[in-house]
Amino acid sequence: MTSLGAPQKEMHKLTLDTPLKEIRELPLDASQQKISNPIIPYVGTIHGGLVPGEQIVIQGTVLDDADRFQVDLQCGSSIKPRADVAFHFNPRFRRSGCIVCNTLEREKWGWEEITYEMPFEKGESFELLIMILKDKFQVSVNKKLLLLYNHRISLEKIDTLGIYGKVKIKTIEFVSKSLQGSQPSSLGVTKISAENGEMPNGSQLGVPYIGKLDTALRPGCTIAIKGEVNKNSKSFAINLRPSGSKDIALHLNPRMKNKVFVRNSYLHDSWGEEEKEVASFPFKPGMYFELIIFCDAYQFKVAINGVHTLEYKHRFKHLEKINMVEVTGDVHLLEVNQY
Repeated sequence: MTSLGAPQKEMHKLTLDTPLKEIRELPLDASQQKISNPIIPYVGTIHGGLVPGEQIVIQGTVLDDADRFQVDLQCGSSIKPRADVAFHFNPRFRRSGCIVCNTLEREKWGWEEITYEMPFEKGESFELLIMILKDKFQVSVNKKLLLLYNHRISLEKIDTLGIYGKVKIKTIEFVSKSLQGSQPSSLGVTKISAENGEMPNGSQLGVPYIGKLDTALRPGCTIAIKGEVNKNSKSFAINLRPSGSKDIALHLNPRMKNKVFVRNSYLHDSWGEEEKEVASFPFKPGMYFELIIFCDAYQFKVAINGVHTLEYKHRFKHLEKINMVEVTGDVHLLEVNQY
């Protein structure tokens, strides 16, 4: 990790709707993936640009007297004419507060997308994560999904990060993370349907999906599922079960309409008691997710996008017989791995 040195040149500061003044422009090369304590306003060049799967993680604190701040993914840092802004993320704290997202092209703002859920508080620290997907930005704050924003300008044009307003930034980190991953052991796949979507690298997985584990389940085993919830999704399901049986050891069933995350088991030709408790419903239509199922001796532990979400005690006791993974419903499946 290398922190950046002194500012290279003086420019002008940016307000929401006016040109820049006094921006300190700092280049970020491939070896400088983390920036500590940048001076605000900040503008940094993203050498190499942004690619699907990359994440921008910003840790900071909203100032006590904040009325607004903004994070912009820009196409250069020109002042006149004003550089295009592919993604403008702008928390505003007046009245009840809101977050305005927009795109600036040829010095004209597009239509505003406004979110009234406000995870930022004056005087409080935060972690802002922007995940770069091939067709949208996915934004989480303090490890909770906040919003999705479809690309209006192609990713290839974005080469600059700008942060402005009443905010103090501790770190900016660029994390390269392939959407496909590289787990050491992949599942053998049986494709049930040819109706499937295209993955970023061109390969495909059909839904409904059935995969056979390379080795039967045991304590210490992890199953990782990467996908995207369909835009008009009602629900989808993930099942772990033994082959040659109707039994389902673990049934994970997020239901979008009611925002209920059902867990259950199907044993001896009947469903058991549903478990639904969860701190917050972790899915939204259109979102990208990485769901991890970790098996220990007593329970399954499930994490979504790196956040521990639930535990489910084993009802099916013969773990060594669990050797199948099923994915069904309104989901675009990208990858299933065992490791």
